[in-house]
Order: sequence, then C-alpha cells, then structure tokens
Amino acid sequence: MPSDVFSRYQRMAGNNVLMVSGTDEHGTPIQVQADKEGVSAKELADRYNRVIAEDLTGLGLSYDLFTRTTTKNHYAVTQEIFKGLYNNGYIFPKTTMGAISPSTGRTLPDRYIEGTCPICGYDGARGDQCDNCGNQLDPIQLVNPKSRINGETPKFVETEHFMLDLPAFAEVLGSYLQSKQGEWRPNVLKFALNLLGDLQPRAISRDLDWGVPIPLDGWREQPNKRLYVWFDAVIGYLSASIEWARRSGDPDAWRQWWQNPDARGYYFMGKDNIVFHAEIWPAMLFGYSGIGARDGSPGSLGALDVPSEVVSSEFLTMEGRKFSSSRQVVIYVRDFLARYDADALRYYIAVAGPENQDTDFTWQEFVNRNNGELVAAWGNLVNRSISMAAKNFGAVPEPGDLTDADRALLERSRNAFGPVGAELGRSRFKNAITEAFDVVREANKYLADQEPWKLKDDPERQKSILHVALQVVDDAKTMLTPFLPGSSNKVFTMLGGEGVWSGMPEIREVDEDGGTPYPVITGDYADSAARWEHRPIRPGTPLAPPVPLFKKLDPKVIDEELARLGE
Repeated sequence: MPSDVFSRYQRMAGNNVLMVSGTDEHGTPIQVQADKEGVSAKELADRYNRVIAEDLTGLGLSYDLFTRTTTKNHYAVTQEIFKGLYNNGYIFPKTTMGAISPSTGRTLPDRYIEGTCPICGYDGARGDQCDNCGNQLDPIQLVNPKSRINGETPKFVETEHFMLDLPAFAEVLGSYLQSKQGEWRPNVLKFALNLLGDLQPRAISRDLDWGVPIPLDGWREQPNKRLYVWFDAVIGYLSASIEWARRSGDPDAWRQWWQNPDARGYYFMGKDNIVFHAEIWPAMLFGYSGIGARDGSPGSLGALDVPSEVVSSEFLTMEGRKFSSSRQVVIYVRDFLARYDADALRYYIAVAGPENQDTDFTWQEFVNRNNGELVAAWGNLVNRSISMAAKNFGAVPEPGDLTDADRALLERSRNAFGPVGAELGRSRFKNAITEAFDVVREANKYLADQEPWKLKDDPERQKSILHVALQVVDDAKTMLTPFLPGSSNKVFTMLGGEGVWSGMPEIREVDEDGGTPYPVITGDYADSAARWEHRPIRPGTPLAPPVPLFKKLDPKVIDEELARLGE
C-alpha cells in the first residue's frame, strides 16, 4: 500500500515511475501446504498467484507490472546474477549441517524449525532469523530446535551448499549505509547499521526440489539442490523490470531504471525484511557489478544500481495479537473488500498504520475513523458542497467579491500542496494525509461559519461561498488521490471532470512463448489527468449529482468482526 501511495504521488508530480513486484513462489510454506493438500507446489502457487493478483487489484495498487517468480524470465535472471557473483568470487561452496526429519527423511526447511535464539534468548526464533533481535541464524544454532510441522527434534547431517560471502562487502556496505544518514527512516538505518558488525557468509542454496536450479555443471542436474528462496526473491525486482521492458516492446527499457544515475530505487516492506533489502540485496548488486573486497567485473547485464532508499514500516498487530492465519487472527483482503471500501482500508493504513512504530489494528478504531473522518469530514464536505451548488445553480458558480475568510481558506488550500507533497516525497505518509485532512476540516468549519444554506435571499454571496468550497474540494481531491484513488475518481466526475483522473490497475492474462497463461497486474497510468497542482475550477462547469463517497458503518460490525477472530 505505501508503495502505491508513493508511486501515485510521483506520477502526479511529473516523474517517470516503474512500480514492479510479484508473488514470491518458492517459499517453504508453498511446499509444505502443497504436501498437505496433495497437490504439486506449482499447482498451489498458480492458485494463490491469481488470488493475490485479484486482491491487490481490488486495493487499487497501480503496478506497472506485478508478476511472479516462477517464470522462465525470472529463472534466467536469477541464474545470471548467481553466475556473476560466482565468477567474481563472492559465492563459494561449503559443507554445512542440514536438518532432516527423522520420521520422513526429508529436508526440513529453515523457516520450519523453531527454538530459542542463542543471541537474545527469544523463544520462537526461526531457523533462518530471529524476529525479536533481527539476527540471521542457522537452524543448528537454535537452542532446543523443534520442527514446526510435527514437533519432532530435527537431525542434522552434512550437506554441501553455496554461500554468499557477506563479509567481503562489509566495507562497501558500511560506506553505503553511512551515506544514507538523514535520508532513510532512522529506525531502518539504525537496524541495518547494527547488523554490520556481525556479517557472516550466508547459505544461498538448500536441499529442496522446488526452486531455481543452480546453474553450474554438476549442480544443475541434482534434483534436490535449488537456490534458496531468499536469494531468488529479491532478484524478482530486477526480473520483473526486465519482463516489463520486454512486454512494453523495448527489451532494454529496464536499463533506465537500473543503470541511470538520475534514477532512484525505493523498496517498501515490513521491518522483518530490512536485512534482505538494506544489506543482502545491495551486497548482491555490488558483487554482480564487481564491487567488493575481491573487485571483479560486471556480468552480462552490466553494473546495477543499489537501492536509493529502503522504506520499512514496523509491525502491525490485530486486536492486540500477532496476525496468525492458523489461529484465525486475520482478515483476508477479499473478505475485507466484500464488506468494506478499499479506500477505507487505504486511509486507515496511511493515518494509523505502523509507519514509525508498531501499531495495533482494532475494529473499533477502524469504524470510528471511517465514520468520523471519511464519512463525517471528507464525505460530508464533498456531498453538501456539490449538492448545494448543483441544486441551486446546476454548475460551478461564478464567485463575486471575496471576503477575508474566503481568501484565507483558498490560500490555505492552495499552499497545502507544498508541505503535503514534501511529506509524500519523503515517504512520511501519516504527516501528509494528516495535513490534507486539516484542510478538509477547515473547509467544513468555513461552511459551518458561512452558512450558505441560509443565503437564499443573497444568491451572489451564496455563489462565492460555494465556489470557494468547491475549489477546496477539488484541491483536497487532488491531495488525497495518492491515498484514496477510487473515491477521488468519483469526486473528479462529480465536479464535472471528463476522462480518467487517476488510473486504476487491471489484470491481464499473459504467457511466455505460448506457454501456460498467467495473470499480471498492469495499467495505463500515463493517460491519467491527475497532476500534483492547484487548478482553478471553471465557473459554468456542469456538476454531476453527488453520490456517497463512503458508507457509514453500523457499530455492530465491530462485534461481528471480533466474533470472527479465533480465540
């Protein structure tokens, strides 16, 4: 969601934007769930890829391309990055201890082993990472390790794997992160810098049969050796960009985003992924480009740019508890969208989400903000301004002489574009939407003070008041567009706008070389009329009858939703 707010603002500000992502389909949960259901990992990935694409489209996320990591293109790009790192000496083989299930003889993936963290003592650390202290782990390091699948104690045996030599990037990563002082969110930079002191070689392969094959003779043919999911997942940003370029008709178009000193790359995530995007992914890009303790030469793709900023949020809980699908402490996107407005969720995340600190989603607060802010403040301003003007004049009225109060509100609204845009450009979304809503509240107070509904005997003054109100509605609609694109499109139409104000995503079926079709999210956003600027409304523009922007929620939905949660 934050990445979409940022992208929509940047497009409105006149910048070229490429927003890409995709489903990460080689994760252990896919294989474990597929085994439970008696289907192949590919069949399960196909099913959930489509579900996720539909959910994200329903939320209005304006991807230029949302794809997946099981494409031939992704496999090829991942293997190219591996070979470039290997050729430059940043990947090496090592015999390690791997976990297997004593009862089945199958490899136990790291994330499905839990125990006590040897560093901070947290009971519930995973075999690859402790979410409490953020340190990377190996399963054998855990105290009292247990399988999450059946509770048994894993057996550790020798196995050979490839390692990414992270210590070889300690110096370049240190300089890179230090250069971000004052630019990145403090919590992100502090977290990343703290990890520098204990960089260890990290395994990038695993004993699995579901994943990208290792592109070396003698390894490619091994059915149980694959590149580890965390290694190929971060490469998905690059492979998605390359796929987008090919589908756009210019196979080299991706280079302007990855090899251009004027381009900036922003990565949006939760804090449990900081280590992958602030250290491991930059290390991989440095190494592929021939930058690190062993130097080297760029691979066939050429030197690649590292992230300009890692924009991480903190953790979001639900009703005081950690989200857990197994415990039913969850609401799925499609269930949410079946009952509530997408923009209501977008608003809540922007104004009350975990931008800088852990926060708790509660149904009480969601209903309160929906009814008290979206309906009573923004929706009310839009409805009464447009309905009154439409009823009395049928179009945007021509203003007469303006009073000091009129001019003060117009100036306040016009001047808000600067600070709201500045906060959006720095990914300070809560500050931005709060400032925009302050304008909405001031406009509501203005209408309450001016009471245009009492001025039937003074139509000229009524025209001026309603013109001012409609101008502020138009300004607020623009400032809220990155956050509330669906409802902003409605306001644009009600104000007499024609065409597309802010483009919305769509699902298209594509394939590779005539293979099995799969869904991607894309859209034609270049044709949108939305621009980040104050634009004077034109007197005489016909007004469409207003429609409710948001539905008021009955407080009883709080109890209904709480009843759906597991104990």
